Amino acid sequence: MKKKIIRYLIISHLTFILSIGGMAVAFYYYHTAQMAQIKNANILLISKDEMKLRLIDYKGQELFTADISRGLGDVYKRQEIEGAYGNHFIRLETPGHKGIGIHGTHDPLSIGTRATEGCIRIKNSELERLVSLIRVPTTVIITPSVKDIKTQ
Repeated sequence: MKKKIIRYLIISHLTFILSIGGMAVAFYYYHTAQMAQIKNANILLISKDEMKLRLIDYKGQELFTADISRGLGDVYKRQEIEGAYGNHFIRLETPGHKGIGIHGTHDPLSIGTRATEGCIRIKNSELERLVSLIRVPTTVIITPSVKDIKTQ
């Protein structure tokens, strides 16, 4: 009798554990499948310190990376230069500033330097690739550089 009870308890516990595990696996795959259907489940991460732009998917995998040129800080000359933006201008919502975005360049040698008037600049060929990978709305996170921090 005691062996039957122990066998019953073991079988019922194993059944319970397997069913919970099965539900967890099903939930994980359902959740992952749902996320995969969201075309905008990517984050655009821009590191001013590393001078890098990265597109990262919802799983944390890097989909795209590019070197950037970035702003000089508080200097905004607003000079119009022929071909300065490449074929696209990705406008960013930046409270307190207008006309800030990600765009191409007329000067590929400026990539990797602080040469823009506030925007993020990448090579034109990389801009074309980036535009094909992102959709509105995409979350954009820009991390500052030590050079951007003002000391008092």
